[in-house]
Amino acid sequence: MPWRRRDTLHRQAYDRRHPIHDAIRLEPALSDYISNLVVFFVVVDPPGLVPLFIALTRGFDDRHKRIIALRGTAIAFVVLVFFAYFGKVVLETLSIEMPAFRIAGGALLFWIAFEMLFAKRSERKERDTGEAMTDEDAHDIAVFPLAVPLIAGPGAITSILLLMDRAGTTAAGQVSVLGAAATVIGGVTLILLGADRVGRLLGRTVIHTVSRVLGIVLAALAAQTVISGITAVYPPH
Repeated sequence: MPWRRRDTLHRQAYDRRHPIHDAIRLEPALSDYISNLVVFFVVVDPPGLVPLFIALTRGFDDRHKRIIALRGTAIAFVVLVFFAYFGKVVLETLSIEMPAFRIAGGALLFWIAFEMLFAKRSERKERDTGEAMTDEDAHDIAVFPLAVPLIAGPGAITSILLLMDRAGTTAAGQVSVLGAAATVIGGVTLILLGADRVGRLLGRTVIHTVSRVLGIVLAALAAQTVISGITAVYPPH
């Protein structure tokens, strides 16, 4: 009937104007962004970078510390963007399928979680920092070890590959992944710029406690990644 048609058109026009309609439509994108944000925050572990950055830049003045922090985080973000768009091409060139990479990547993330839980990761990063200070080839510590592997390490590179694969070819999904990575890298930049104050405020005990808690979360994320890879090969009936 005509009145029903008018009522339907009125409701459609109202939904387009009403902010709740837009909020419902944006809810999945926001959920994906938060999920990606948690993954990058756990893998990069910004609080754990503070004592390493302090040790790495010991003897530098404030101006050089700012330069190292800004340059290191910028390079790390460029590395992540490169692997986000070209990492899959590298895998395809090597004839590695994504399910296999999910299983291997999940195992790698689980190993990183194990290191975080038992403080092995901080020891390894401190060893990388010490090598950079004594190795003649490591003349630019913003590149090594700060950008790679302390920020854009194996865990972060693996994560962005897996998340971009999950996002597919949709622009919203890719923006969600890159936006989450940019947010975490931006947070790392701010933390490193104030690393001396943050280190005094939190102390090593709090920083190590946070890293262990994040290790538990990362272990669960790693298990889920392995499960998704196995179910892709052997789908449940």
